[in-house]
Amino acid sequence: MDLKQIFKTSTPVIGVVHLLPLPTSPRWSGSLKAVIDRAEQEAAALAAGGVDGLIVENFFDAPFTKEQVDPAVVSAMSLVVQRVMNLVMLPVGINVLRNDARSALAIAACTGAKFIRVNVLTGVMATDQGLIEGQAHQILRYRRELGCDIKILADVLVKHARPLGAPNLTTAVRETIERGLADGVILSGWATGSPPNLEDLELATDAAKGVPVFIGSGADWENIPSLIQFANGVIVSSSLKRHGKIEQPVDPIRVSRFVESVRRCTSEAPEQTPRSSVKVHGQ
Repeated sequence: MDLKQIFKTSTPVIGVVHLLPLPTSPRWSGSLKAVIDRAEQEAAALAAGGVDGLIVENFFDAPFTKEQVDPAVVSAMSLVVQRVMNLVMLPVGINVLRNDARSALAIAACTGAKFIRVNVLTGVMATDQGLIEGQAHQILRYRRELGCDIKILADVLVKHARPLGAPNLTTAVRETIERGLADGVILSGWATGSPPNLEDLELATDAAKGVPVFIGSGADWENIPSLIQFANGVIVSSSLKRHGKIEQPVDPIRVSRFVESVRRCTSEAPEQTPRSSVKVHGQ
């Protein structure tokens, strides 16, 4: 996976757009306009703050299904992603929670998104949705059927879950890449807002042997200088919200502060157009 080709930098900061509850979700408000408006606001704030990419996910649809989501969720996410992509000039990814990689690929293929996140690509994890089994064989074949080159970023020993058995982290990383054919791997802490430890990041990066490793949770402008030493990129959300609270909107000042912290550590400026990355109406 060539990070510079997709993100115009070798150390991308990927901001998360957390969608308000979607149709069929227990907390669905009945207004898709409200979902779209909030997504556009968050995407614009993240782009203005300088992130290198976005990932759109149905975060507020909890409690999640462990398998395929309702078609209404796929339809709604496709509409929202298209609106976001019309607004900002950034590569966009998709995460359909809890683990519907097939729907994520379908949305990405139809909207032109560049990558998806898959919580469980290989192995078996015990989660609050029950046992989730990786379906790498189905996902990779479906990608081929779609005729697309959408990149697959896969969590290793994903947060909010426990593996059956006690797999070695190095082995889990290698199997996700070598047997699951992931294009990149993601390492998180134990829960949303919890960072991975440095030792695990270093082990994962060594095991990945050049395949990109992303920090998947818990990064903020204070700990990112340490974390980014052992990773190729970061997916960030909670610390970019107002007051650092996940339910709040994105704060552009927090975004800028985080991105500047990453840039100082990597001594790299992204090779792309001016950093607003928000399209002017009519473009």
